[in-house]
Amino acid sequence: MFNILFVCTGNICRSPLAEGVMRHILRRDKLHKSVTVDSAATHAYHVGEPPDNRAIAAAGRRGIDLTGLVARKIMRDDFKTQDLIIALDEEHYRILRRMQPANSRAELHMMLEFAPQQDELDVPDPFFGDDAEFEHALDLIVDASAGLLKRLPAYLDR
Repeated sequence: MFNILFVCTGNICRSPLAEGVMRHILRRDKLHKSVTVDSAATHAYHVGEPPDNRAIAAAGRRGIDLTGLVARKIMRDDFKTQDLIIALDEEHYRILRRMQPANSRAELHMMLEFAPQQDELDVPDPFFGDDAEFEHALDLIVDASAGLLKRLPAYLDR
C-alpha cells in the first residue's frame, strides 16, 4: 500500500480538499486499493473538527464528498508510515522539513510541484476569504492532483 498525506495549517480547508480530490480520482481510476490518502495539520487549532463548511460546499459542487473527515495534527510517526507528505504552502513545507527525522520513509513535496503549469507556488489559504477563494484553491488542488496521478505509477513501481 502506498500512502499519501496532505498537510495544511488547520486541516479544515486545503488539506481535506486535497484528500477528498485525490480519493475521488483514485476511486474513479480504480487505484483506491493501492493508495491510501490522509490529511493533517501543522497546528492543532481544529483537531477533531470536520472540514470548513465552505470547503465541504466547494467540494460537493464538484461531486467530491468530504463526509467523515476530521482534523488531526501531523505526528512524527507519519514520517515513518507515509510515502509522500505533501505541503500546501511553503510555510507548511518548512515546518515539515524541520520535523522530518533523518530516517524518514516519507518524501516531502509541495502540492503545486505536481502542477508546473501553474504560476503559483502555494495553494492560497481560503479560510478568511469567500467562496471564490475556496473555488480557486480547489482549482489548484484539482490541477495538482491530476499531475500527481500521472506521476503515481513511477512511485508505485518502486
